[in-house]
Amino acid sequence: MKTKIPELRKKNKLSQEELAFAVGVTRQTITSIEVGKYTASLVLAYKIARHFNMNIEEIFDFSDVEEF
Repeated sequence: MKTKIPELRKKNKLSQEELAFAVGVTRQTITSIEVGKYTASLVLAYKIARHFNMNIEEIFDFSDVEEF
């Protein structure tokens, strides 16, 4: 899943470590989300969105998710 997290971090001058601490995960988790190896849980996606004062859909690209 594609995300805008790297761009948002750079815009806000945040390191992966700083964002990870702010949302309660490890730096490795943020790295994995950014490179598409891990999909954030709904709770984590919500925390990341709240940190940037945005909606989840503004950060995470759901266009490749299959609908039922």
